[in-house]
Amino acid sequence: MNHLDPQRHVRGESQYLDDVPEQQGTLFAAVYESPLAHGVLNGLDLSAAQRSPGVVRILTAQDIPGRNQIGGIVPDEPLLAEGHVHFRGQPVALVLARTEQQAHAALKLIQADIEPLPVITDPRQAAAQGELIVPPRTFRIGDSAGAFAGCAHVFEGVAESGGQEHLYIETQGAYAFPTELGGVKIISSTQGPTAVQRHCAVVLGIGMHQIEVDVTRLGGGFGGKEDQATPWGCLAALGAFLTKRPVKLVLDRMADMRMTGKRHPYSSDFKIGLDQDLKILAYEVTYYQNAGAAADLSPAVLERTLFHTTNAYCIPNVTAAANSCRTNLPPNTAFRGFGGPQGMFVIESAITKAAEALGVLPSEIQRRNLLREGDLFPYRQPAEGCHAEQAWDTAAELFDLDGQRAAVAKFNQDNQLFKKGVAMMPICFGISFTKTFMNQTRALVHIYTDGSVGISTGAVEMGQGVNTKIAQVAARTLGISINRIKIESTNTTRVANTSPSAASATADLNGKATELACLALRERLLRHASTEFAVDYEGIIIENEQVLAAGIPAETTWEKLVSSAFVRRVALTENAHYATPGVHFDASTESGHPFAYHVYGTALTTATVDCLRGTYTIDSVQIAHDFGQSFNPAIDRGQIEGGAVQGIGWMTLEEVSYNNEGRLLSNSLNSYKIPDLYSVPAVLDVHFLDTPGHPNAILRAKAVGEPPLMYGIGAYFALRDAVRAFRPGTALPLVAPLTPERVLGALYPEFVTVGQLAAS
Repeated sequence: MNHLDPQRHVRGESQYLDDVPEQQGTLFAAVYESPLAHGVLNGLDLSAAQRSPGVVRILTAQDIPGRNQIGGIVPDEPLLAEGHVHFRGQPVALVLARTEQQAHAALKLIQADIEPLPVITDPRQAAAQGELIVPPRTFRIGDSAGAFAGCAHVFEGVAESGGQEHLYIETQGAYAFPTELGGVKIISSTQGPTAVQRHCAVVLGIGMHQIEVDVTRLGGGFGGKEDQATPWGCLAALGAFLTKRPVKLVLDRMADMRMTGKRHPYSSDFKIGLDQDLKILAYEVTYYQNAGAAADLSPAVLERTLFHTTNAYCIPNVTAAANSCRTNLPPNTAFRGFGGPQGMFVIESAITKAAEALGVLPSEIQRRNLLREGDLFPYRQPAEGCHAEQAWDTAAELFDLDGQRAAVAKFNQDNQLFKKGVAMMPICFGISFTKTFMNQTRALVHIYTDGSVGISTGAVEMGQGVNTKIAQVAARTLGISINRIKIESTNTTRVANTSPSAASATADLNGKATELACLALRERLLRHASTEFAVDYEGIIIENEQVLAAGIPAETTWEKLVSSAFVRRVALTENAHYATPGVHFDASTESGHPFAYHVYGTALTTATVDCLRGTYTIDSVQIAHDFGQSFNPAIDRGQIEGGAVQGIGWMTLEEVSYNNEGRLLSNSLNSYKIPDLYSVPAVLDVHFLDTPGHPNAILRAKAVGEPPLMYGIGAYFALRDAVRAFRPGTALPLVAPLTPERVLGALYPEFVTVGQLAAS
């Protein structure tokens, strides 16, 4: 069993938001966005735009019948700007017209009176001015300040990681329809249908029961549609609610890039202390997160950074402080890894700086400090079922780390203008929403009288294969063919109060709920069969759609059993609820057991740098990964490959750039580069570690969505290793992404100053 959707995709049969047939009378929406990053909004002149051909209505904050607020964690984000504008691209007005072209033409006629205010784009500047989204947070374990006194080696530094554009193939959008009794139905491209439902209810001033959100599938999300699908759903719903006509709003690519947030850039200070045996005794880090103009999910992303401060290492004395800094950029948001990659990059930078200063390989420090069973994370959860050393040792042996190092050394000795580098990247990633209440979901399962099955859950299919896995769970549990199963669209009226499809928890949560529902149905059917056919209940099973009693086929099949149960008025519908057991976290003490389990792995990466031009290739990424007991290796392998390449892009090519006025410079695919086919490593090996999985994982198959992105961090350090082979001893700033321009500057520092390199 591979994946349910590819055949439909390649035939063009899969339906996305923009494929929904347009209803008669549909109005098309276009958003007037703030042309300045910060200012006082004194007024809008809409007169010329209102007279423009085809324009039906223009909506502003004054037209909102409920509350002009879509902030989730912090209520600091208006749907439409009111009084002030806080970033370029902030929605100010919504034009509704009979055609999309007419709506966009009218945008050019709107005049805004905005009094400019100072613009902040740097998180450290924001922190210095007290511009914080939420109060700072600190995780502590041991006594880091005291431990440094006993360290043989202490190193300090700064690490900078950049943003990343989600660049999902399907842009943000929504299609809203007025319903009877004053409600609205919204077809939304969202990872969080309940979030869209909740905020639309607030904006419209009606109950959530009057808002229906439906999602068939997304053309990619990567976290960018977890929270940031909300404004577009709310704007379309607002238009439909006020005009009583369908309203469609779909962003074009450049508008999507301008108006939406990215992965959070971080600027971080670190201090690391080691003993004579290279054991890390103490680690201190202060994170400055560039949150953008509103909270969005920044506080939760920052929390996840704190949780992954020490990556796969046991460090007894840690102090990690975190600041979420308000700047005049679009609110940054969730992205695959959700803050974890930023924290991991800093600890890997600290280890690399220490290794370079001590004249040892970073891998010597990495291997010596890997987590072992029972070691405590800084939030005091013990490492249980720890496979950090197993993953490292398997990768080192299977992919011949020593042999590859020797081959790299030989190549570098024989070549003057090409140099190779190698790096090891271990990972440890916690699986669960770190807000405990979010670890719950439901599944609704119908068995129809012909034996076919319909399943509704809170999971959103966005290419990751979750619908296939849920169908597999149901088929295995019920003992029937997967061809009998249909996974319904994700709909807030069938399954309510769901968490977003995020945090790598979607398959676990929704798969477990589906399993519970199917187990209840199976038991009900088997008890009916034992009565109907006078056989022992304990000996009945359903296998391959055949009812077996003590291994012998009974006088019925799946279809006959279901039909018989219906005649006997046996319930063929089940609604199951699942909540992850054992997870908890106390933010007042910054301690607890926030994760159901952890995923481990190690990647060995090699790279080659053209030392004349600064260009490079990532030659190989070879991974030993903890999948648990995978029941769909094809999907899981694809997630590892895609995640690793996306991580390589973040670390090497993808540079989000704003100027000092908050204008996005990397505003198109001409100026923003993502990995293409030629950027993918020639060798991308994935080895499935032999591990038992975890009971909190669906069918003991561990989550696989986010962990592999962090393998891409190894590409950065492999390139750095290659540059230092050309320039031994050179002091390279720890700045990512390591673009070809930065590589060239590092190769020839006499032509580019360190300051210019860091700012490039």
